[in-house]
Amino acid sequence: MRFATGLIVWAAMLLAFAVPAHADDISAAGRSVVRVVVVAFEDGEVVGFGHGSGFAVGPNRIVTNAHVVAQAAQGVENVAVGVVPSEGSQAFRARVVAVDQARDLALVEVGEGARFTPIPLYTGTLDDGSQVAALGYPGNVDLATAQSSQDYITPLPPTRSVGIFSNVRPINGITTLLHTANIARGNSGGPLLDPCGRVLGVNTLITRNQEGDASFAFAVANREVETFLRAARQPYPTITTPCISMAERISQDRDRAEAEERRRDEAAERARDARERAFVQTTESRENGLAVAALLLALALIAFGGAGLLVIKNRNRPAAILAGVGTLLIIAAIITFLTRPSLADVDGQQGEASNGTAAGPGRFAGRNICRLVPERSRVTVSSTQDVPLDWNEAGCVNGRTQYAQNGLVWSRILVPEDQSAVSVLEFDPSDGEYVVTRYQLGDQSMAQIRGLRRGVDVKTCGASQEARTILADQQREIQEALPRQPNERLVFACQNQGRPAAS
Repeated sequence: MRFATGLIVWAAMLLAFAVPAHADDISAAGRSVVRVVVVAFEDGEVVGFGHGSGFAVGPNRIVTNAHVVAQAAQGVENVAVGVVPSEGSQAFRARVVAVDQARDLALVEVGEGARFTPIPLYTGTLDDGSQVAALGYPGNVDLATAQSSQDYITPLPPTRSVGIFSNVRPINGITTLLHTANIARGNSGGPLLDPCGRVLGVNTLITRNQEGDASFAFAVANREVETFLRAARQPYPTITTPCISMAERISQDRDRAEAEERRRDEAAERARDARERAFVQTTESRENGLAVAALLLALALIAFGGAGLLVIKNRNRPAAILAGVGTLLIIAAIITFLTRPSLADVDGQQGEASNGTAAGPGRFAGRNICRLVPERSRVTVSSTQDVPLDWNEAGCVNGRTQYAQNGLVWSRILVPEDQSAVSVLEFDPSDGEYVVTRYQLGDQSMAQIRGLRRGVDVKTCGASQEARTILADQQREIQEALPRQPNERLVFACQNQGRPAAS
């Protein structure tokens, strides 16, 4: 059945109370979920009020169900639409800009002053039995907790319920997702999410619960949402990468690093064995060469001695021949001695092998193109496009952002004013690995981090070593204030394109 809420009074907008947030994917998505309210007036008096849920697909665009805003969409006079965010201090006027009655979808544009973070649509494969979560504003929760009608227009975090995705079910030719997450009147238009906080569909109706039968819920599938948004010419973010927990991704990366360390150790062991064999072979060759040179020298001495005896006997011609043989033997002994293998050759070969695998100084100086490594990354909302990175050995990136050095790795923490996310950027010039770790935070947490960020003075390139050291200390303070676990970790492999960056 369709959701609707009873009549209550449209009241003035109040300040919201702050709710601490943490880097949880569903909580992060919840900050982009809104309550959509529709108010009817007559002779200046409120005569009707209804509400549903919605979520951001653009900075000022909200998707909800068509039946939530039906009166406003039909152009009924004296009907107003409002959007109440999950946090902040006010609600906003809105207007309906697109409606699809067949899919029960509507697009609402929020008035000036509102800015939301869009939730991406997950357009990859969804397996039967996958865990799902529903976010929204169920009316039965409001009835149990609301102290007055003003609570309906006060920014509050959405209610979360979890369940499993059963399968795809068509209803009147529209693809829907059947699931078991508990929803009620007021959840209409709210998102159905995967564990990474990506939208799978739009909750729209539930089965009737009669005589103790369990109720099931239906969400309009993303393929239908995409069709609707394209028809409305509304840009929207999408994600295709499968959902994996941060703990699992970190564990996999740790296993990979340990496997690489074992491979390096095994390679080093093989190199040591090869060096020892080469050393033994070289030593044997040197000893054999010395023995041969000594033998040749002894034969040369014997030849010269014989030549001397022949001279005494006035046999000058044979003596000359024997002296020539002795000379050749001496020359051969000298050549054999001088051409023996050197122990330095073994060290030189080992050094060449090491230099062949090690990154030289400044290898990544200049313009780089960094490409995502999907099997090492966890992506929930961010773009996976290639990242251009212009690097110089003083830690300047793209000619404008100074990084701080911590061992081999250079890092910078970005705390934007217009986004509810903190990004930790790290670049290792020894192997060209660029890592973006992102924390999605609420207003209260972002205010705290922005307060710490104001103490970071080094913003442009060309800072001295002392200034970079201070930057590292200041960033460490920000790092300590971040949650233990981030929402995203994007690992990029960079390839140098030349054209060194200016210092």
